[in-house]
Amino acid sequence: MPMSPDGWLVSAGDVLAPAVALFHSLSDGTRLAIVQRLAGGEARVVDLVAELGLAQSTVSAHVACLRDCDLVVGRPEGRQVFYSLARPELLELLASAERVLTATGNAVTLCPNRSTQSDKSAKVRKVFR
Repeated sequence: MPMSPDGWLVSAGDVLAPAVALFHSLSDGTRLAIVQRLAGGEARVVDLVAELGLAQSTVSAHVACLRDCDLVVGRPEGRQVFYSLARPELLELLASAERVLTATGNAVTLCPNRSTQSDKSAKVRKVFR
C-alpha cells in the first residue's frame, strides 16, 4: 500500500483521487467539446452556446465544472468573461488521447491545431452529438 509523505498508509483511491477528478472532468462529451473548442482560443459562454447548440445554462454549468477543476480560467472584460484553457499541458493530453484512440481503431480529432476553425465546430458537433 502506498505511503503519504508523512509516513501514513493511504489507499490507492486516495493517491489516485486527483487523476480520477481530472479524467472525470473530461468524461462528459459536452465538457470535452468545450475543452476542444477552447484549445482553439478563448470564447465566451454565448460563443460556446452558439457553436455547440446547447442551452446557456447547460454550457455555463459545464464551464463551471471545468473551472472548478482548474482546467479553464475566465478573463473578465467589462460585463463579459472570456474563457480559455488554464493549462497548455491539456493539449498534450488531447494529442495523446488521439493517438490511443487511433491505435484502438477509434480515431477522433481532439486537438484543433490540425484543422481550420470551421472544421473544428463541425467536428465538435459530429463527435459529441
